[in-house]
Order: sequence, then structure tokens, then C-alpha cells
Amino acid sequence: MNAERHPPLWHPALPAPPWPRQRPQVSFIVCTRDRAAVLEACIDSIRAACRAHPAFAAELVVVDNGSRDGTAKYLSRIAATSDVALTAISEPRPGLAAARNAGLAQARGRVLVFVDDDCRLDRNYLVDLERHYASGERWLIRGGRVEIGDARDLPFTIKRCDKRERLTPSVHPGGFVLGCNMTMHRDVAARIGPFDERFGAGGPLRSAEDTDYLVRAMLAGMAVEYVPDMTIFHHHGRRGRKAIDRLHRDYHFGNGALCLKHIRRAPWLLRHFYWATRGALRELVGGPRFDQELRLSHWPIVLMNLAGAAKFALLPLTGRPQQRPLPAKETAEASAEAGAR
Repeated sequence: MNAERHPPLWHPALPAPPWPRQRPQVSFIVCTRDRAAVLEACIDSIRAACRAHPAFAAELVVVDNGSRDGTAKYLSRIAATSDVALTAISEPRPGLAAARNAGLAQARGRVLVFVDDDCRLDRNYLVDLERHYASGERWLIRGGRVEIGDARDLPFTIKRCDKRERLTPSVHPGGFVLGCNMTMHRDVAARIGPFDERFGAGGPLRSAEDTDYLVRAMLAGMAVEYVPDMTIFHHHGRRGRKAIDRLHRDYHFGNGALCLKHIRRAPWLLRHFYWATRGALRELVGGPRFDQELRLSHWPIVLMNLAGAAKFALLPLTGRPQQRPLPAKETAEASAEAGAR
């Protein structure tokens, strides 16, 4: 294995031994905050998918990121009766990236699946997942299809491509694989490390914690792949222009920060800023919008990219930590796996 291609392992803290008799093949990691109503439907769909494919042992890790709506009581109650092993943990530090890192530290499965709390799994999700990971290819991040869950919601934050494809620098990584349906082998997470807690909902940079992870994977020589199955249904609930416009701005605020963070090692990200600027200028003379169906302009992309880059440049003055401290030493099992490779 090339040491430069795959940097040293970061091993998320694992639960203390002894392990259960059968270690899970897959860990579903769901982060939530004050959305108990949609969370219940998400968990029910994961349990149904697990029951439909019981041979592929699974666990569910739910991270409560400071909820005040009864989420903790609901999780305590359902964990005691769930037919799928369910671990509920509390991460009081705000931010989706911090919650994802808490889930990473708890998950025991060999394949990690990140699912948003407003999503529901297709019943055959685990069948598709097992088929893709049966190839033995380990060093990649793989995302699946994201369909709209409710026809009343606007068609945003979805991914409906019918062709399997891999990310290249000619395509902006934002939205290529969505964080609400993102999977990887646990060794990939160990190589890349924790999510950057400056990014993501609830963090100072508002979004792009998942996109940052994809860029870091590419820089480590790993593939990023989209497959047109492994389907989830996104019940995001956004039905008005105001909510979509706000999310559109937040996404590109994070992408601007992302561009500045990786400007030395991934200068190709600047190419996408140039294309957005060119598209914005063309709009002034009647050119097409960024999204014709939703009537989203290129101008918020350009302006929020600049604002996000400025915010990223100023973050060192705030003293905001980038991520949770890394574990002081590897667990015995993690060391053994690293030695075996």
C-alpha cells in the first residue's frame, strides 16, 4: 500500500471489548436534533430494511445533537424493544459534523452508512449495499439514489441519475454523493479521519461537511462513486421558495469555504467558481439560470462562495476547534487490522 496515497490511519474510538458474538456488517448512523416526528419514520424504515435482509447483520447508531423535544425519551424507549441493535448517544456540542463524529466513534460495523433523520430507506437497501461491497473494493466512498419522499416537497437535495459514475475534478463534488445517503468501509473513515466540525449545519460554515469529506477522499487517492440504486426517500419538507433559497445560499456559503480550505491541493475547485461567475454574467444578458425548474440563479452561488471563503479566512480569529480531539491511542482491534494490511 502506498503510504502517500493512503495516509496513516485515524481509528475512531471503539466500544470496549468484549465484542458481541456477531460483529455487525453495517452500521447506520443517524444524527438528529428536535425532529422526533420524522426520526421515528426514519428508524422504522431502517428496521424494515434490516428485517427484509436479516443475513446482513446491522446496527443502528442514533446521535441526539441536543434535542429538547422528547427525542431522548423516545430513543430510550425504542432501544429497549428494537429488533435491530440500537445505540442512542448524546452529543451536546452543536453541529452536524460533531454529531457525525460522535456516531463514527460509536459505530462497530465494517460498512458505515450515513442517513439523515428525514430520510426513509427503500426496503431493498441492504440487498443493494451488500452487492456493491461484495466486490471487495474498499478504498472508496459510495453514495446511492436519493428520491423525493413527498410529492408536495420541491425537487431539491435529491439525486436521480440512472447511471453509475465516479467523481472527477471536472464535476463539482457538491451533491455528487449526498450526505444523507453516504457509505464507506470503516477503514476509509480511519484513513480520512473525522469530519471537519467547522462545516455542516449548525457549524460556522453552515454546510459542506459531506463535500469536504469527498474532497479529502479524492486527495487521499480514493474513488467517490454514485450508484443508481441503494435508494432512500428524502422527506425534507421544503415546499416554499424561501426555504429553498436559504438552503441554496447555505450550500454555496460552505462551498466557498471549501474552495479556500483546499486551494493548494485541489485548485480545480476554483474552476467551478469561474464557471458559476461566467453563468451569472450570462444571466444578465438573458442566459440560463443555474436551475431552470426551481429558478435558482448563479448569483447567490458567486456571492455566497465569496462570503464563505471570507468566513473561513476569519475563523482562526474565533478560536473555533476544527474537530473533536483524536483518540490518544488505537484500540487493540484497530491496531490488529492496521497490522494485517
